[in-house]
Amino acid sequence: MVRHMRRFAAVLAGTLAAALLSLGTAGSASAAPKPAPAGVEITGVGLSAPLRLHADTEPALVGAVIDQVNFLARTGMPAGPKAADLGPKYTVVVLAGDTPKQTYDLYPRAVGGPRVYRPAKQPDGRKTSAGWFLGRLSMSETLRTAGVPLERQLDTVSGGVGGGERVLPEDTLDPAKDLDEALGDLQRLLLLNVGVMVTITVGLAGIALLVRRRTR
Repeated sequence: MVRHMRRFAAVLAGTLAAALLSLGTAGSASAAPKPAPAGVEITGVGLSAPLRLHADTEPALVGAVIDQVNFLARTGMPAGPKAADLGPKYTVVVLAGDTPKQTYDLYPRAVGGPRVYRPAKQPDGRKTSAGWFLGRLSMSETLRTAGVPLERQLDTVSGGVGGGERVLPEDTLDPAKDLDEALGDLQRLLLLNVGVMVTITVGLAGIALLVRRRTR
């Protein structure tokens, strides 16, 4: 009997200990601080003070700005365009709350299309390689919508993952102009063919005449 009582007490003690441990774990989990909301800070030409956006108040804008740099590969091009071809520079710092985590230099008006430069030294101390990347075509409009003083670009449209597409110039969508050009090309081709045929015919006639005279 005593042995059974001792065994029951040991089991009861183990059960209570497990219950207390689970309560303590649950309490510590509920007391764990929530992760800081994401955000971005933008500085550059035309901005007298840093432009800060937080995901808890402006999630769409923050997501659009981060989308300009979240597709970069591990390795970029070692050299970018000439300094004179880069245009205005805007530095985007990705934040966790108020803590800077990543930084990128954006050039929305670079010759040949937007460019992104990722410095090797990052605020969070992570290891990465410096490199240049082709940016999304929607970069300029995204920054302008976020509050950067850039003129609106009518030759781009905002897009999804692909970053948008160039809009074709209106003259490329003119069927009458395309038809006129096609007919003009066809006419020039026919005239060229006629000229070639006339030259060949005259040449053959001359050869035939020469052969006829020699055979007499």
